[in-house]
Amino acid sequence: MLKKKVIVAMSGGVDSSFSAWLLKKQNYQVEGLFMKNWEEDDINNTCNSTKDLYDAEIICKKLKIRLHKINFSFEYWNYVFKKFLLEYKKGHTPNPDILCNKIIKFKYFMNFAINNLGADFICTGHYVRRKKIKNNFFLLKGIDPNKDQSYFLYTIKAKQLKKILFPIGGLKKTEVRYFTNKFKFINANKKDSTGICFIGEKNFPNFLNKYISPVPGNIININGEVIGKHKGLIHYTIGQRKGIGIGGSIYYKSKPWYVYKKNIKKNILITVQGKENLYLYFIGLIVKEIHWINFIPKNTEKKYTVKTRYRQKEVKCKIIFLKKNKIKVYLYDPIACITKGQSAVFYYGQICLGGGIIESGIPLI
Repeated sequence: MLKKKVIVAMSGGVDSSFSAWLLKKQNYQVEGLFMKNWEEDDINNTCNSTKDLYDAEIICKKLKIRLHKINFSFEYWNYVFKKFLLEYKKGHTPNPDILCNKIIKFKYFMNFAINNLGADFICTGHYVRRKKIKNNFFLLKGIDPNKDQSYFLYTIKAKQLKKILFPIGGLKKTEVRYFTNKFKFINANKKDSTGICFIGEKNFPNFLNKYISPVPGNIININGEVIGKHKGLIHYTIGQRKGIGIGGSIYYKSKPWYVYKKNIKKNILITVQGKENLYLYFIGLIVKEIHWINFIPKNTEKKYTVKTRYRQKEVKCKIIFLKKNKIKVYLYDPIACITKGQSAVFYYGQICLGGGIIESGIPLI
């Protein structure tokens, strides 16, 4: 029988590298594909893509697999980054990794691998699992609670899961590091990528200033008193503590300040004091642009849970369906700092059900 062909999204990192190694051991015909998706920093030689490509090439030579290369910079700029900037201009805090996965990895990369390279499957190094139940494929959390990345993949479609392999979802990160060190992978101890998807780590305020002109304005407290000046609302997010710039003022007293709201029309940043301040907490939220992976969770009495940030602990919730692809979510325990533009992702046990974009929060007070 002919081996099933898998195209692995090779980033130059340890996760995709070990994924390729595992698939070879499972007797797949494995090939890699390196995507370059960002051009802007090449002029200043500050982009990491050259180093990442070098690492990917070395790993592919070690594994004796072919490495393809493609440039999706046009697609990334037009369908991911422009929307990212637009959301920031609205005063929201978008998550580019989620949109990047949806558009670049599971649309353009997937279509290219299947239609142009003849792949039976694609593979990414995400810490998630897929499970076939009857005739459907479900997206499950990775077993490593510190690395589970299902939050970033909630926009995936059930029919796409039939064609995607996640070889390391059943492993812990420490195990991946251990085996890649044992097998002498050059990137075994390479630092995990952080920052904006495919753009990397940067001084974020300076980076945003290149594309959006900041407009300074007043910082006020909950009583409307002016207590400082902000550098442009694009540089602040709900719940932010560091970098507000009022810590040393006479208003500081004994408790730190947190961003409570942003008034875009008046260009005002509203702050409150204290991590436990009730103004920072929400008992529910409105979620739009809903995407369910396998089924609509109509039985709201089941123990569904939600998280509104990647590192956040899940909270039990009740889902109420509204019109125009919106839902209202009631939380069994209040959540702090719900932020417009971020994603709310829903779970039933280990199964990632789907999610959507946070339109607004329902305040505790």
